[in-house]
Parts: sequence; structure tokens; C-alpha cells
Amino acid sequence: MFNRLFWRDPNRQIARRIYDGLVQTSRQPAFYEPGGAPDTVDGRFDMIVLHAILVMRRLRDGNAAARDLSQSVFDVMFDDMDAALREMGAGDLGVGRKIREMGEAFYGRARAYETGLSESDEEGLAKAISRNMFGESRPDSVFSGKLAVYAINSTDILNAQSIEAFLRGEAAQFADYI
Repeated sequence: MFNRLFWRDPNRQIARRIYDGLVQTSRQPAFYEPGGAPDTVDGRFDMIVLHAILVMRRLRDGNAAARDLSQSVFDVMFDDMDAALREMGAGDLGVGRKIREMGEAFYGRARAYETGLSESDEEGLAKAISRNMFGESRPDSVFSGKLAVYAINSTDILNAQSIEAFLRGEAAQFADYI
């Protein structure tokens, strides 16, 4: 019984390293400069989600172990979101509802970005980013376009990284954001 209490899932530890790396990348100040992503909880969520989608797409194209790792990254991400909401003072009942909304937002964004990413369609991806990241506010089309190019370039870079590197927990490499 004690072994189960103290046993650490190595896949979860690897997923945590990958998730921490993509969060670090998503927090680059350049993403939040004037005209960029809103430097708010929602804006940071959107940047994390974009990077997570890119990594999970790559893992999904791998073997069964990579697909399992993709699920673990997702689980770690939403455990982290849950903890962040609780830290910000959300009540137990509110956290569950908010996490469900965030999960729906994640899957909605993944569907919205998929065509642009798989077809390297900068314009279509930029429109999806504008719709999802900015909602009703006036999006900066220059930023959305730059972010679409960044995401497509990052997809190419991620696809060049071996699945084995991800399975070892090596941080995902992304394009430079200009």
C-alpha cells in the first residue's frame, strides 16, 4: 500500500517537464506587448492552450506511448489550471464549472486551429486565432497574422523533433516569435 502512495508515474513526470517548458515559452513577454495577446488570465490561458495544442498534435502523430504522453500533458495542464483557480480563490463548486468551460475552450480552439495548422493556411489560422483569443474585442490583425506564422513554423519545428525526445521529457522546441 505504501508503495502506491509514494510511487511516481514516470509518464506524468515527463508530461510535467514538457508542460512546464511550453508554459515558459508561452510567457515570453513578446507575446504580450502592445497589440499582442491580452496580459490577463484569459490571454495567458490562450497562449498556453496554443502551445499545448501544438505539442499535443505532434504527440498524437506518434506511437501509442506518444499518444499516452499527450493525454498526460493534457491532464497535467488541467491539474495546473485547477490549482491556479483555487489559488486565485475560486470556490470548490466554481472550480469544477470553470475547468469544464476551460476544457470546452481547449477543444474548441484545437478544432478551430486544426485546418490552418494542417494545411499551413496562415490566413485561416489568423482568423481562428482572432476569433478565439480576442472574442468580441477588437483584435490586432497584425498580431494574429504573426501568431499564425509562428504556430505554423513551430509545427514544422515540432514535427522535426523525434518522438523519442519527447518521451525522454526533452522540452519542445518552438519557432522564434518575431
